[in-house]
Amino acid sequence: MAEEKKFVPFVSADTNLPEMTLKALILGLFMAVLLGAANAYLGLKAGMTIAATYPAAVIGMAVLRLTKGSILEENIARTVGSIGESVAAGAIFTIPAFMIAGIWDGAKFGEFRYYVETTVILFVGGVIGILFVSILRRVMVEDKELPFPESIAASEIHKAGRSGKSGAKFLFGAMGIGALIQVLIKFKFFADGWQYFFRFASKKISLSGNTSAMASGGGLFSTPGVSPAYMGVGYIIGPNLAALNFTGGLLAWGLFVPLLLYFLGPQILSQLSANGANVSDQTWAGAATDVWKTIVRPIAIGGMLMSAAYTLWKMRKSLITGLKRAIGDISKAASGGIVEDRTQKDMNFKWVFIGILLAGVATFFIYNYYAQNVAAALVATLVMIIAGFFFSAVSGYLVGLIGSSNNPISGLTISTLIVAALLMVALGMHGQQGIAAVLGVAAVVCVGAAVAGEMLQDLKVGHILGGTPWKMEVGDLFGILIATAVMFWPLWILHQGDIMEHGGHFIVGVTGLGGASYPAPQASLMAIISSGIVGGDMAWPLIIVGMLMAIGFILVKVKSPMLVCVGMYLPLETSFAIFIGGLIKGIYDKFAQRAKFNENQKARSENVGVLLAAGLIAGEALIGLLFAAFAILNWDIPHIFEHPSFLLSLLVFIAVGYILVRIPMKNAGNPDEPAPPMTM
Repeated sequence: MAEEKKFVPFVSADTNLPEMTLKALILGLFMAVLLGAANAYLGLKAGMTIAATYPAAVIGMAVLRLTKGSILEENIARTVGSIGESVAAGAIFTIPAFMIAGIWDGAKFGEFRYYVETTVILFVGGVIGILFVSILRRVMVEDKELPFPESIAASEIHKAGRSGKSGAKFLFGAMGIGALIQVLIKFKFFADGWQYFFRFASKKISLSGNTSAMASGGGLFSTPGVSPAYMGVGYIIGPNLAALNFTGGLLAWGLFVPLLLYFLGPQILSQLSANGANVSDQTWAGAATDVWKTIVRPIAIGGMLMSAAYTLWKMRKSLITGLKRAIGDISKAASGGIVEDRTQKDMNFKWVFIGILLAGVATFFIYNYYAQNVAAALVATLVMIIAGFFFSAVSGYLVGLIGSSNNPISGLTISTLIVAALLMVALGMHGQQGIAAVLGVAAVVCVGAAVAGEMLQDLKVGHILGGTPWKMEVGDLFGILIATAVMFWPLWILHQGDIMEHGGHFIVGVTGLGGASYPAPQASLMAIISSGIVGGDMAWPLIIVGMLMAIGFILVKVKSPMLVCVGMYLPLETSFAIFIGGLIKGIYDKFAQRAKFNENQKARSENVGVLLAAGLIAGEALIGLLFAAFAILNWDIPHIFEHPSFLLSLLVFIAVGYILVRIPMKNAGNPDEPAPPMTM
């Protein structure tokens, strides 16, 4: 048997280059704020975030090349810059839940106390995630069964920059296009979507010999949302995963909602008639949305729960093996049994454990502040530490398999939330205090798991490039400090901007975070589950139906049951637009196959496509934040057309499709030009 080739980093361990310099750190902190805000916007609208590793790598490379920075400085800037995305993920998945559940007053969200509470929760969770990662790093980044697709792609961006081939023009060009499309939507040059309610004819069916008349009912059809960001998401996750997500949308809006409207039709019609309402198609469309929110979404929740449990079960052997190795490495390092070179040194384990202890104490005070119950706060803290470490490992494993863009952080958080909620009920906690304590546990664990996944992805990039782990870990602690200090403000801008745009009044589920414009699907999910379990009125039959549905998905070997259930939970226009992005990627794959690209050409071409998609996402997100600020300032936005046609919007899909197929194809390069293969 041939001897296995030893891994050699791009920069060898005995080479000392400038690394954690002031310019690299400042640039990274700036990107952490910028990319964190952009991802907060995307997550509140679409229920998912996109790894900031790509844009952070390109921006860091472009800026530092002007000052002749080293590749290790680029590595630090990217690492610190991308951590803002994970803080944003933790924030948008949990913080709006406090308002949706009624713990915080959404009309007063801008008050200083909410800033402090938000910042403390995010900071403690972020620190815990980094400290746990420093224990798990060696296990994860050296596991040959974990491909780390996005880490490999990011490392190739840095290597390409060293050879003088920067992808910055693709990223920034796509940002401009995404921003322009979003501006035209805001100015109502074309519509951002179109809906149509189609009625069923009234029929009669026989139940056990008794004839029952059915009202017309019907279904609500939506076009894909005109969103470069959603299409960029679909392009990055690919046609298969995008199709799974859209499958959930079809199940929700093509099966469950029409079926439920058919049988609930008489009741709905009777109610509307009694209230003197005109039973128009628009009225039925509102009823369809209500059915989706109150019945279909809880079914999706059950599916997400079972999917999360199944994911953990599949990982059980790898997790147990990995944790044993981690503990063994810690013991050897503590006894001086490991002599580490520069590329293997993590933060000192003694300080790591002291940090975890201090973070645990801080967490106890957070929970006691909400619960006003010492015993409940102690239990919640223990749950957080155990679940936090476990889910940090799970998050890292999933990132190693599919990348942080597809990491189901919300599913992991939901599992923690249910355990915490049941424990709070067992300890006699009820009402708002019990709900607040449950959400506090979920928030800290969610931020910790999100940070852990992103950090492990960047540590893998550093492993490939030859970075120093402890410097990356310390750099991310600074990134967490800055990102958590400012993350409240993008949330507040979007929240307050939406309220001002829709009459100036906060209405739960209608305006602000958790409303129509920024549905914050995961946060709504957290609020529903915690309120339902602690309040004793959880719709368990619907949850159980969803769990059985997920078991069915598992039995027929659906690749990602979680993604299907998330698709059920999202509005149809969102999952539809993501599916369009996946189709565009599928078209590109067909063209690349027909062109007979070799591995080198395919790697370069796909790299360009990912940069373009990331740019479209960032461009739309930043313009969304800008217009939210305009709404807060009461600046009127002129409308080009009062009622823009959706037919004009079709040009956007054609233009984005052309960009995401044609430009990557043109930049595949020479077949003989060397480029390592990338696995996306």
